[in-house]
Amino acid sequence: MADGFGIDKLRRVPLREVWPHEARDFTAWLERNPDALSDLLDFPLENVERERRAGSFSVDLVAEDQSGDMVVIENQLEKSNHDHLGKLITYLSALEAKTAIWIVSEPRPEHVGAITWLNETVEARFYLLQAEAVRIGDSLPAPLLTLITGPSPETREVGAKKQERVERHDLREAFWAALIERAKQRTKLHAAVSPNTDTWLSAGSGRSDIHYTYVLHQHDTDVELRIEGSDEAGNHRIFRALEQDRAEIEAEFGGPLNWSLVGGRKKCAIRKNLPAGGYRDEESDWHVVQEAMIDTMVRLENAFKRYIAALPS
Repeated sequence: MADGFGIDKLRRVPLREVWPHEARDFTAWLERNPDALSDLLDFPLENVERERRAGSFSVDLVAEDQSGDMVVIENQLEKSNHDHLGKLITYLSALEAKTAIWIVSEPRPEHVGAITWLNETVEARFYLLQAEAVRIGDSLPAPLLTLITGPSPETREVGAKKQERVERHDLREAFWAALIERAKQRTKLHAAVSPNTDTWLSAGSGRSDIHYTYVLHQHDTDVELRIEGSDEAGNHRIFRALEQDRAEIEAEFGGPLNWSLVGGRKKCAIRKNLPAGGYRDEESDWHVVQEAMIDTMVRLENAFKRYIAALPS
């Protein structure tokens, strides 16, 4: 009933009152009214066809976008479920489609997350839509389609960053694995350490607060003696005790080292930077970088070990 301003309420109508049968009614309606999707998704759908075969399965609707690429449409006039998501992906693969549209009456949060993840991860475009029916007063029912989630420049950027992170982790782990094996020919220092995806790889010095550490960057590396106990003042005392013998240590090492003690930071380090390359450089060059790192680590350990042993416990 309209109020005194001539405005009536929008009421939702049960979908099955409007489209009693999903395939015969809702899918048939979409086939005849592709603009309902085109207007919402902002790209035209052409050559819409029902019940296209996809192997032993049958797709609710297929269409073409403005580039002539295939679009698959899966309808589900109920709460979203894993079965229909699996079908959607199967149809997409079987027909080599570029776009998938999943229309449901109630999207579960898990499936919203799944579609978002797919848009971040794969090249195809995935859209999740909610279908409702509404009427105003005693009017005929009208469809109401709402875009829940779909591809965007932001999701593509997130996906690219995730892929870059995976690639970066894989490269670092492969680099560390090769370094550990190569280093075993020269020293047992890191022989018991497992490769990881971190930017650093540490081995003990005989003290829990001092470690011999490789640090890996994209195009350079560091070889460090790290002083990283739980007590900042204690770390600084160790650093200063070693620094008293700096001239002798650097003479034994065979060159200058960067002695880094920054106030307000718990950890401190004595390092040698090696600019010859890092994990982003060609894998064929890794052996050169790794040999330089191992040689530097051997010299660093030889230069420091007797001074570390002389430190008070």
